[in-house]
Amino acid sequence: MTHGWQQDVLGPDWVARTLDLPGGDTATLVRRATSPVPDDAAPDPGRLADSPAARATHAAHAAHAAHTEGATTPGGERRRRAVLYVHGFVDYFFQTHLGDAFEEHGYAFYAIDLRGYGRSLAHWTEAGKDPNMVDDLSLYAQDLDAAAAVIRAEGHDELVLVGHSTGGLVTSLWANARPGKVAALVLNSPWFDLNSSWFDRVISTRVIDVVGRFAPRLVVGSLDDAYGQALHTGTGGEWTYELGWKPHEGFPVRAGWLREIRRGHAQVARGLHVQCPVLVLTSTRSGPNKGWHPEVVTTDSVLDVQHIKDRAPGLGDDVTLVEIEGGAHDLVLSPEPARTAFLDEVFAWLDERLPG
Repeated sequence: MTHGWQQDVLGPDWVARTLDLPGGDTATLVRRATSPVPDDAAPDPGRLADSPAARATHAAHAAHAAHTEGATTPGGERRRRAVLYVHGFVDYFFQTHLGDAFEEHGYAFYAIDLRGYGRSLAHWTEAGKDPNMVDDLSLYAQDLDAAAAVIRAEGHDELVLVGHSTGGLVTSLWANARPGKVAALVLNSPWFDLNSSWFDRVISTRVIDVVGRFAPRLVVGSLDDAYGQALHTGTGGEWTYELGWKPHEGFPVRAGWLREIRRGHAQVARGLHVQCPVLVLTSTRSGPNKGWHPEVVTTDSVLDVQHIKDRAPGLGDDVTLVEIEGGAHDLVLSPEPARTAFLDEVFAWLDERLPG
């Protein structure tokens, strides 16, 4: 079941809807609104209203935008192609300039906050679950299936997937398992291996595979806060976002989740058979992933870019690898000129692979 569109926390230019998933979980789908939702329909900025009365109110205000507007340009021309953006770990969709760029290039832009993330976090934690935590990576296929169903229902017959970091792993596995469902796959610094020592990537992974099964909530790690601080305006960065949903220090890394991530990495290492064209983009260099350094946002200071380059060819038969000079881990949040270079590469590739 899905609920109607309502004004999103990003403001009147964006709308969101709850996607009900099996087992009572929820995800949240976001897209640009072509007609602003009235101010009295705005949600609490800390969370999306989810009571039956609030949903009815928001649905009534936004009903005129619920079906056809996502599939048409402001001039009424139908847009066949849509983009679905999938965020990374300790993340959610707030990169409105990415959505604007796709819209300007004729794509209807959608983004999903997966179960337990961002807009979907309150419902998740109220059920007693840990933020960003699943112990079965395949559950995210349900989230993407639900999002794709809404996008199809709104009149789009071609879907481009864009995945960042953990979202790059999730979208790669989903595209591999859903042949024919995806027209093109764009990966922004996809997470294909641990940025750690050989011991952690091999020996510790074997330990986690056992521990994660029997003690899935055991905390086994955490994120370094330097990257987040370098991004956010409150600590000298360029970007404003909700720190309750994307805290600098992240959320605890738990054994069950890491076990599933490593199993996903192993699938990629064995080789996938993604049938659609794949574009993999990465920074030219990695920086230290612990502590502040002068190149935190001009190198990938989260992942090892060599791991990405090594695994990319195994995704399918049609894979293009592009390096972005001066790119951050999230290339969309890179300082200029890397940010524009990233977008230029994406649209040049899409124009070539999906002409017309």
